[in-house]
Amino acid sequence: MKALLYPALVGRDLSPPVLVAVATVAGARRGWIERSALDVNKTAPKARNIYHRARRARSTFAVFIALTSVASADPVVIGSKKFTESYVLSEIAKRTLSDSGIPAEHREGMGGTIILWQALRTQQIDAYPEYTGTIAEEILKDRPSTSPDAMRAALAKFGVGMTKPLGFNNTYALVMRREEAQKLNVHTISDLRKHPELKLGLTHEFLDRQDGWRPLAGRYQLNPRSVIGIDHALGYAALKRGSIDVKDAYSTDAKIAGNDLLALKDDLKFFPRYDAVFLFRLSLPTSAIAALRKLEGTLDETRMIRLNAKAERTKNYARAASSYFENRATSTITESFTHKLTRWTLRHLELAGFSLLLSVIVGVPLGILASRGGAVGQVILGGTGVVQTIPSLALLALLVPLPFFGISARTAIAALFLYGLLPIVRNTASGLQDIAQPIRDSAIALGLEPVARLRKVYLPIASRSILAGIKTSAVINVGTATLAALIGAGGLGEPILSGLNLNDHATILQGAIPAAILALLVQWLFDLLDRVLIPKGLRL
Repeated sequence: MKALLYPALVGRDLSPPVLVAVATVAGARRGWIERSALDVNKTAPKARNIYHRARRARSTFAVFIALTSVASADPVVIGSKKFTESYVLSEIAKRTLSDSGIPAEHREGMGGTIILWQALRTQQIDAYPEYTGTIAEEILKDRPSTSPDAMRAALAKFGVGMTKPLGFNNTYALVMRREEAQKLNVHTISDLRKHPELKLGLTHEFLDRQDGWRPLAGRYQLNPRSVIGIDHALGYAALKRGSIDVKDAYSTDAKIAGNDLLALKDDLKFFPRYDAVFLFRLSLPTSAIAALRKLEGTLDETRMIRLNAKAERTKNYARAASSYFENRATSTITESFTHKLTRWTLRHLELAGFSLLLSVIVGVPLGILASRGGAVGQVILGGTGVVQTIPSLALLALLVPLPFFGISARTAIAALFLYGLLPIVRNTASGLQDIAQPIRDSAIALGLEPVARLRKVYLPIASRSILAGIKTSAVINVGTATLAALIGAGGLGEPILSGLNLNDHATILQGAIPAAILALLVQWLFDLLDRVLIPKGLRL
């Protein structure tokens, strides 16, 4: 009984009616409820306060209802971008909310500015860390000189609020290896004009921003021979290896000092101030907004760099965020690797499983129609083939703006469903088309109706080919589902993205190895299904 109810109380997995039913059937006594409350007391400050108030009232029912109300509270969802500082700030916000008795969760590495902004506007997340320069240039499409009050007024039209600055300016910078910069006598961005041979590796977001590469190059009259797009974290590794010579960076990146890089002086004052703030939905409870405002003015640049450095050294964002609270008497809750792996794997199976089920439900009938040939068959096979050629990232980006999807698991499942169609449709069609004509003639001679011929003769004979297509689709889904983490849908892509950001192979393998094992298990499971579903005479 306790094993069932305790996760619900702490993890908010079950609704209050379900909890009440479980407690009633099990004949829960006051003493057991109070012991469970003491367990919750260790991890949920809000539960602790409510529990003690209810206990003083000497009411078992009050204790139980109070705890289930805490259990069912919707958490405040904090999003983060795909770089270390955003992860750390989001973990600090999550901890601050939790310490205030407000359930919170962190949806890691959801992408760039536009994805996070759309997620906030569509209530997929409740808050995320942002920078004033980015808000002015990329979100409001206004000049960076916009005053904070004018910025808040403009954001309020979207139902979004903004805290005061957290206390540091994380501006953009161009960085080089210090030794090479000194050798070439490059100290400012203007100095790059003298060296068009230098290879630039810039993040994809920076390449497209209004305060990014194109206007910067125009302002400084830069015309390098080679400019490529590269992931933020991988760019540091490429710079260290000498694959590129210059990259964009954030001034509070710990890797600048850690890799002995030189930040070139913005001598023409191109970049605006990027004061760190939190954007949040104005519809949040006032207690949650008040908790976020506690972070205002509490971080300077030196301290933020130190937190970023600790995150990259320990490979643990939550542990780095805990340093922010080192002078405060608060408890630290660290999720174990086993619990994280279980959470990632279950989410991964959910995404891959639902999408595969949809692919089978839709793909097999489409394959049957395509097997008849003609224009309809060509359209079906051509359409599913075209979907397969769309890059996975592009497909996710196309689905995100649509009303029903957005930044959610639905988007990931829809993308995986579309990718899983082609193997099922093609194998179903080819399996049916390859049935020999004498077998078809025999089925007709038996007097079977078309539907009966399909169900009793054709599909069983084509079953090996159909199952092979489903097996291929399943393996593809398990592998491709790692991309769901790019839009905050979770799964085994979470540690992979985090590892890429930290340039940490061990963290990458935490997601890659389980995903590979899952793919092998799926293939083994379908091998067993072959023995059950395929007629004996057709088995290999």
